[in-house]
Amino acid sequence: AGMLWIMDASINVSMEPFRAFVGDMLPKKQRASGYAMQSFFIGVGSVVASSLPWMMSNWLNIDNTAAAGELPDSVKFAFYAGGLVFLAAVLWTVYTTKEYSPKELSEFEKFEALHHSKELEPRQVKTAKRYYQAGLFWLGFGLILSYLLYHYLEQLDKSLAILTLGMVVFGVCQLIAGGLSSQSKTKNGFSQIMADLYSMPAVMRQLAAVQFFSWFPFFAMWTYTTAAITSHHYNATDTSSLAFNQGADWVGVLFSTYNLTAVFAAICIPIVVRYSNLRIAHMINLLLGGCGFISFILIDNPVWLIASMIAVGFAWASILSIPYAILSNALPVKKMGLYMGIFNFFIVLPQILAASILGILISKVFDGQPIYSLVVGGASMLLAAVLVLRVKTNN
Repeated sequence: AGMLWIMDASINVSMEPFRAFVGDMLPKKQRASGYAMQSFFIGVGSVVASSLPWMMSNWLNIDNTAAAGELPDSVKFAFYAGGLVFLAAVLWTVYTTKEYSPKELSEFEKFEALHHSKELEPRQVKTAKRYYQAGLFWLGFGLILSYLLYHYLEQLDKSLAILTLGMVVFGVCQLIAGGLSSQSKTKNGFSQIMADLYSMPAVMRQLAAVQFFSWFPFFAMWTYTTAAITSHHYNATDTSSLAFNQGADWVGVLFSTYNLTAVFAAICIPIVVRYSNLRIAHMINLLLGGCGFISFILIDNPVWLIASMIAVGFAWASILSIPYAILSNALPVKKMGLYMGIFNFFIVLPQILAASILGILISKVFDGQPIYSLVVGGASMLLAAVLVLRVKTNN
């Protein structure tokens, strides 16, 4: 588990500079295409990676069986290959691409502000008093919520503990920032990050809500699709039964479908943007995805779930590209990397929330039927589509 945490953290640390890299290297009119191409290669990589153990087993005759508690060689070598490809991809970019210096980027920003009559958003300054007020609120709210959940559930679920105690930690961070601010010690990295978190551009705040409700459905899908389809469409809950395994195999086909669709959708997105704008294109894709998730409970024949996954694939390609294109057009270039990293919070937070509440909702509200987790996810994505309309952008 520790190794998976390290791997996941490393991938995220590597991913965000690449998000900022597109914004740094491309003019605004090309950023939608740039991020769409990222979605294209993410889709291609996902399909190849999902198929890699099978290819190693069938093409290279690598053993795909193992004793209990062991990993098959096909899975091990797939991870080795993934690590080498990941390292090679990063090194290829590092050594073959000339990056603009901070000074050059600053000149570009001044030029755009001058010729497009667009002033950079003024930086807000948070006083020590405001830090203390926010810190006490989050600290108190987190502690009270932890107590109430513990009292109601008789024991605090680990996932819920991460959510509520995270609020406590955030409150403590605010109090520390307030203490540093009161002593005029604001030139350190911690204070600057807390200040930047507070002074996010308005577009970023609006996109954060969209991003939160867009990612929640995918964490629900990745966690509960197998249980949902095997129980609802194959009437199987016994993991050793033939019907359950047929359903689980079909889930693999469906996951490949949405990743393949994302490859195609990534090509279509710049075309749609050209004839509308970033917001409208994103709203359309999120509406498709939301309807796709909800349709899981309406479709009886699992074969037709491919249509649902095609709709989900368009949403997947869109959330990997369009929000970053909108955001990069609204950020000061000097803060591009930092704000892209902060923006990643709104991918992590819905993951924590999904892990915290979906299991409880399924067991206590939906009578143990995991198919409703996908319906909740669909409703969340439809809400995200509506929230896109609140994002104020010229694109």
